[in-house]
Amino acid sequence: MSVEEERDRLSEQIHQLGDLLGDTIKEQEGEALFELVEEIRHLAKAHRSRDEAAGQRLLALVDGLPLDRAHGVVKAFATYFQLVNLAEEEERVRVLHRRARHAHEQNEPMDETVAEAVMRLRDAGVSESEMQALLRGLLIMPVLTAHPTEAVRRAVLAKLDRISDILRDFDFVRLTPHQEAQAWTALREELASLWQTEETRTTKPTVLDEVRNGLYYFESTLFDQVPEIYEKLELALADAWPDATFDIPIFLRYGSWIGGDRDGNPFVTPEVTEQALREHKAMALRLYRRALDRMHGHFTASRLRYEISPALKASLEADAALFPERARMVAAHYPEQPYRQKLFFVFDRLEATARANTETWHGARARVPGEYSTVEEFLSDLRLVQHSLQQHAGGWRLASGRLATLIRQVEIFGFHLATLDVRQHAARHTAALTELVAQLDLANDYGSLGESERIALLTRELAEPRPALLADDKLSEAAREVVAPFHLIPRAHDELGTSAIDSYVVSMTADASDALGVLWLATLAGCASDVDIVPLFETVDALHRAPKILATLFAHPAYAAHLERRGRAQQVMIGYSDSNKEAGYLSANWELHLAQRSLAKTCAEHDVTLTLFHGRGGSVGRGGGPANRAILAQPADSVRGRLKLTEQGEVITNRYANADIAHRHLEQIVSAVLLTSGPRKVGTPPKPQRGLGLRSRGGEWEQAMSALSPIAKQTYCELVGAAALLRYFHETTPIDEIGRLNIGSRPPRRQATERLEDLRAIPWVFAWMQCRVTLPGWYGLGTAFTEWAGDDDTRWATLRAMYREWPFFRTTIDNAQMSMRKADLLIAQVYARLADEATRELVWPALAAEFQRTETAILRLTRQRDLLDNERWVQRAIKVRNPYIDPMNYIQVALLRRLRRVRNHGAPSATAPQPEDPEALRRVVLLTVNGIAAGLRNTG
Repeated sequence: MSVEEERDRLSEQIHQLGDLLGDTIKEQEGEALFELVEEIRHLAKAHRSRDEAAGQRLLALVDGLPLDRAHGVVKAFATYFQLVNLAEEEERVRVLHRRARHAHEQNEPMDETVAEAVMRLRDAGVSESEMQALLRGLLIMPVLTAHPTEAVRRAVLAKLDRISDILRDFDFVRLTPHQEAQAWTALREELASLWQTEETRTTKPTVLDEVRNGLYYFESTLFDQVPEIYEKLELALADAWPDATFDIPIFLRYGSWIGGDRDGNPFVTPEVTEQALREHKAMALRLYRRALDRMHGHFTASRLRYEISPALKASLEADAALFPERARMVAAHYPEQPYRQKLFFVFDRLEATARANTETWHGARARVPGEYSTVEEFLSDLRLVQHSLQQHAGGWRLASGRLATLIRQVEIFGFHLATLDVRQHAARHTAALTELVAQLDLANDYGSLGESERIALLTRELAEPRPALLADDKLSEAAREVVAPFHLIPRAHDELGTSAIDSYVVSMTADASDALGVLWLATLAGCASDVDIVPLFETVDALHRAPKILATLFAHPAYAAHLERRGRAQQVMIGYSDSNKEAGYLSANWELHLAQRSLAKTCAEHDVTLTLFHGRGGSVGRGGGPANRAILAQPADSVRGRLKLTEQGEVITNRYANADIAHRHLEQIVSAVLLTSGPRKVGTPPKPQRGLGLRSRGGEWEQAMSALSPIAKQTYCELVGAAALLRYFHETTPIDEIGRLNIGSRPPRRQATERLEDLRAIPWVFAWMQCRVTLPGWYGLGTAFTEWAGDDDTRWATLRAMYREWPFFRTTIDNAQMSMRKADLLIAQVYARLADEATRELVWPALAAEFQRTETAILRLTRQRDLLDNERWVQRAIKVRNPYIDPMNYIQVALLRRLRRVRNHGAPSATAPQPEDPEALRRVVLLTVNGIAAGLRNTG
């Protein structure tokens, strides 16, 4: 299928889904609602074409809609975008298949794949020994978090998954006419079910709900897709160095914060963390049993023709003694089929392990007969079968097929499935340490001590560690909550293996004592050797101080000893959200870039292996954007083959709900890490230019960024720091309603105040996205460029060169283009009218002027006619979507006005002669939030 045919197919599929939705609306709600939706759609399109009269009629129409009609209209547009998103995903899959076929026909690897990265490394002169060294240090770990940015309910996502499966069958399965008719019938049924399903959650999800949501993606895609990446790497290495043999470690694995992240989430208790870990193990065991069940009839080789190894024979005798009933059954039904018999016994042992996993960890636990105590025992049984197969003629093919894949899966996922990080705020540690220090009579008030005094106290205690935490029962409940995870870690390691928890993240790290205090708590609990202590630097000030903090830790005798026990490896997490909210888009990105370079330099000077952990969100304002481009834009010395990054909310759904897209995402990030980390510099910026660029201009570009950053920061801070901005934010965005959206278990604010600093970055970004301002993704850029470059053609030439040749700068600008394209001043001005006139006049002109200034500057330095001319397909998608998103924006504005009128006065109005139910109004507002998020494909 050609590019033109694919576009035609996308258009056709969208029209088909739109027609089916129209039929569903008529069937479920009647012709009147359908006609109302069509009228609003036509008015919105006319207004987009600068028909002001159409705009006025649209505003009047939506402002007077009865609530039930408003609900129906919003649901129609929200459902439409859910279907459009599925169609666009299916187009991506078709494009991937076409490109893969073309690459195969041309006998060359497809762009941004593992094979291409390995080939480019080889062509750049990388030797097989250098490649092996790179592999030996390779670590790539996406970490799923429950940060509340997925606005769509799990029930709705499940229905959309089924619709997606039907669309895939239309494209890739040769259906008979009868089967095709059945598929259309099934599609109509799913649409009816989707229409009848409430879009918004009526209650907040629990932490365990979030855990199970995250595990869904392991079951649906990751368990099968991750091993394929290893297989592709093996094939690529064999093609590049056919005479070499490579040892590929477990380099790509997954982490999770869901159930372990206690920062600001009072619902993540020790009991919940334990249950989360047991849910992980239960899912892993279920997936292994599923794999064995699918191999039930596969290993039927007869002992009459193929001899088995003595070790396998001995293990079968031991298994028969352990499971006598199973032994009689397999002997009767599968005589002379030893491999099949062995896998039955393995299945039984997994069943026993699953039964054992249902018991809580309080106190000693009686072992269930036959359970695997460790994942190594399970692996040993599988390898026993594999080795026996390899010893008889013809068995190598069976040994290297499905069984080898299962062994690789067990090596990757273990009994833990995904490594659970524990995270807690530094201030909570300080409060707990204050109690503990007082209990031990070490100081009157640890919290009031200066940094040097804290370090001195902790140094003394770490020099002679006590055997265990003393008198936990004398600590407050809050302090016990902080201490409890340190007791949980050793038990988790006993039950699931050491990969169950290997990182303890310290949020808002500001000083070396924040990490040393955690080291002391871990030492007292006896688990200091078993976890990395990971400082998280989130503010600009913390990013500036981070290298000095690390140097202090590396020089500290107790921490240095801890590093030795952990293989002289240090994880450092950097946060993108709070730094952006504090300093603005351009300045935060530059500060993060500088911090990565400084952290890499500090670790190199102390002979410490650095793993940077990137706390990225989904939207541009929180470090989002294409992951592979972000990796290629990192300072090369900051990667060196090791990368952790958070994936959260709607990003998880977008990347992992579809198996083909999940596979593509994994290949892209592995490819980017390999290219960035190779001993020969082959990393590239986005096409068409190649080369890392920064070194070729010495410090000129860095000097330019160092001049641009403070201008952008000052511009941003002058706006955000103004008292009117917070009023404007609350009056013109659905921020108060977002807090009621029930999209996550964690509260939207760190503390119950209206202060901006207590508002989390996710709702901050989410709200600006809803009102189509997208402020966190661009504000300050325009003033920085125009003030620094002015009318100086030489400086504009410098900016153009930076954009062409420097991946960091190009990625920063292109992400801003994306954010600005999703913004819309026409709609944003409608929201602005929600503010009182005085507040509006203080804020709106500044927003509008800076937007125009930034757009003009970006177009001048990129030499484009329009934003995103370099990403035509994205530009087109946004342009096509806008007229369909507009109605939801207009309805949201109208309902916010009505909701606030009822909330403030409770009085009837012209459009609502009787007082309206605020909860009913709020439910429809929340539906508009979901719909706009679906249309823009962004929340927070």
